[in-house]
Amino acid sequence: MSDFWDGLKDLGITKDNIDDSSSRIRLQKVISQAGLGSRRHAEELIVAGRVMVNGEVACLGDRADLDCDTVMIDGVPIMVNSSRVYYLIHKPRGVVSTVRDTHERPVVIDLVPSTPPVYPVGRLDSDSEGLLILTNDGEFTNRLTHPRYKIEKEYLVVLDRPVRREHVVSLRKGVELEDGITLPAQVNDLGNGALRIAIREGRNRQIRRMLAVLGYDVERLIRTRIGPLSDSKLIPGDFRKLEEIELRSLWAAALESD
Repeated sequence: MSDFWDGLKDLGITKDNIDDSSSRIRLQKVISQAGLGSRRHAEELIVAGRVMVNGEVACLGDRADLDCDTVMIDGVPIMVNSSRVYYLIHKPRGVVSTVRDTHERPVVIDLVPSTPPVYPVGRLDSDSEGLLILTNDGEFTNRLTHPRYKIEKEYLVVLDRPVRREHVVSLRKGVELEDGITLPAQVNDLGNGALRIAIREGRNRQIRRMLAVLGYDVERLIRTRIGPLSDSKLIPGDFRKLEEIELRSLWAAALESD
């Protein structure tokens, strides 16, 4: 067998080359196929030392397989991987943000394909609606849900009556709840009892509780943004796959808050 490989060396063919060719491709192609620029641009990123493979600074000529290697550009991983899926859904009211429900209520995973299995990234209570991510990527989920990263989420809130100005100020400063004072929220009063609220915490039913302390009932609550990600075209019950550029922007947002 060794004579066979020795006979191919003059052609620049080695056993390692054959093994790599089945799965690993040149980094320039990996980056280009991920939609992150031309191969020429990818070469420039590699030469500039901005690309890492499995924690090591990459060089021109390196190869990778995104199914088993971690490729990062400026500290943000390329998320394309055939074994991982990322869905963005508009969760309708009355649907539970869990994999299963003991009360046999509809659950969010019923809205997407059953294979491969996925789970929700964070939660929206059953009375609320709006954007929610489903995935089978554990590290990505941790980045978006761990308290240390504080990914901002924005909501459209409709109240039972117009909000008083001093209460808008209270929300912006922080509201005292039974589990501690909330972080300052970004609040825009849209008039007629409608608010746009952005928070960086993920406490259970937090916005409803904040407004209840101030004496308001929430009639409708819609999550409209997760970090930099929004999609006003999705209607309740719809879903789509996230694009690579969207995944990178979410990951980058977590890095910025780290």
